[in-house]
Amino acid sequence: MFHKKYHFPPKRTESAMTEQVILESTPLNALDRCDRCGAQAYVRATLATGGELMFCAHHGKEYAEKLKAVAVAIQDETDRLVESKN
Repeated sequence: MFHKKYHFPPKRTESAMTEQVILESTPLNALDRCDRCGAQAYVRATLATGGELMFCAHHGKEYAEKLKAVAVAIQDETDRLVESKN
């Protein structure tokens, strides 16, 4: 007799959630680089699989729609690029 195997996603633990909250609340800095071109990253996408992708403002905008489909959270700091008039 054939038995189906079901694969369920692992349950999220409290430590995994805590790590995600810390990651999302940590500002991007000059050491964070775009995965596409290597420029400074201003967009961080946390994936449902647990990984993350970082993009410069240009590539973050280019891939925004696709990222929305696969990311559980998107941290967008592109507003830091706007010059303040003080």
